[in-house]
Amino acid sequence: MTARILAVDDEKDMTRLLKRTLESEIDCTVSMAFSGEMALNVLEKDAWDLVICDIRMPGMDGFELLEQIRQRHPDLTVVMLTAFGNIDSAVTAIKSGAYDFIAKPFEQDEIIFKIGKALERSRLLLENKQLLKARDKDFSPLVGQSPAMEKVFQKIDLVASSDVTVLIIGESGTGKDLTARSIHRRSQRGKARFIPVNCPTIPEHILESELFGHKKGAFTSAYQDKTGLFQEADKGTIFLDEIGDIGLSIQTKLLRVIQEKEIKPLGDNRVRNVDVRIIASTNQDLQAKIAAKEFREDLFYRLSVITIELPPLRDRIEDIPLLAEHLVVKNCKKLNRPLKTISGGVMDLLVKHSWKGNVRELENVLVQGILYAGDDEIRRSDIPVSETGPDDCRDTCLNAHIMDLPYKQAKENMLTRFNHEYVGALLSMTHGNITQAARNCGLDRQALQQVMKRFGISPDDFR
Repeated sequence: MTARILAVDDEKDMTRLLKRTLESEIDCTVSMAFSGEMALNVLEKDAWDLVICDIRMPGMDGFELLEQIRQRHPDLTVVMLTAFGNIDSAVTAIKSGAYDFIAKPFEQDEIIFKIGKALERSRLLLENKQLLKARDKDFSPLVGQSPAMEKVFQKIDLVASSDVTVLIIGESGTGKDLTARSIHRRSQRGKARFIPVNCPTIPEHILESELFGHKKGAFTSAYQDKTGLFQEADKGTIFLDEIGDIGLSIQTKLLRVIQEKEIKPLGDNRVRNVDVRIIASTNQDLQAKIAAKEFREDLFYRLSVITIELPPLRDRIEDIPLLAEHLVVKNCKKLNRPLKTISGGVMDLLVKHSWKGNVRELENVLVQGILYAGDDEIRRSDIPVSETGPDDCRDTCLNAHIMDLPYKQAKENMLTRFNHEYVGALLSMTHGNITQAARNCGLDRQALQQVMKRFGISPDDFR
């Protein structure tokens, strides 16, 4: 999507130079405002990704405009322009909430680089907001009536009203995130924030700062204070997904949080009290990691005050028809498709399949079925599952009817299926994170987005 930038400077030649420079190098449109008052009026009329603002302007100067933007549009990224060598103004701008500053006269390479980084921040903030909104809006409860799931529901009821730490264990795709959300929503903290942290996707040297925050100057790129996720989750719940992947140094700090209810940001001499409920999950054998000296035994016992074990889908096959119907209704709505039914033949295949990826794999298969179904029923030819088993189902499915199609249609059909399966798998592994998925497959983010747009693939389907 083309970025929208507002350039604010009383020097009209400067705003025109910014417009020419940026629009020739970055996928963006640059609008111009020649005073702080004019900029505020423009900002109220539309959505913007970035504001570039000069500090010295008659009337409302850049600092006043920045303060107004922070009050009215707190998530909007602002980059300040300052005269060359005026470091004091640049420092003041950063302390006041600007993302970065650029000295005038600017070098083209420098401004392209810095504006690119600022736009990336804006995109990440927007994606995060949309993710949180979608999760709240499309929250799906755990589904099942089997004896195994009844035990899970009983455990959730047992712990929801208390504040004990909970460890959720189970294979990938069994619903650990939904279980954590169910506990949070039923607890006395249900109206406060629920903050999920996908531990494996955050490099260890960054994870500590993300969890506990840092002070300005704590490390090379720490240009300003950062509030950690434990402080963000105060009065609410933090969900540490796949906690078995974190390093021993962070394990030690987590133990302190659980024991003392306090955190210490990087570079800070003071500790901060936090009132947070901790729910953790793992698909690993933590006892084996303890034996291998890779996980602290004392942390394990602090986390597992109550343990909830989620059964794999193969151990509750009686839930598959109910789950499948629920997932079809949910995803038809999300994909804006007419409601589909599942044919008897497809349901028979679903019940017989081994489902190594559990509920997540089942949902991905049904999403493809919804997209490929030619009418209001999902048939065997619409899903990548066959009676021959999971290892060779893809070839069987593709070849079942491909020879009946004209060449161009067959080619497009196979391309569509390939991209849905390949990109779908990437997004499943990253829980819908496009940036991470692009990095994993060697594409840049824009290229992957173009593939997703062409083949109608939405990251929301994999979150």
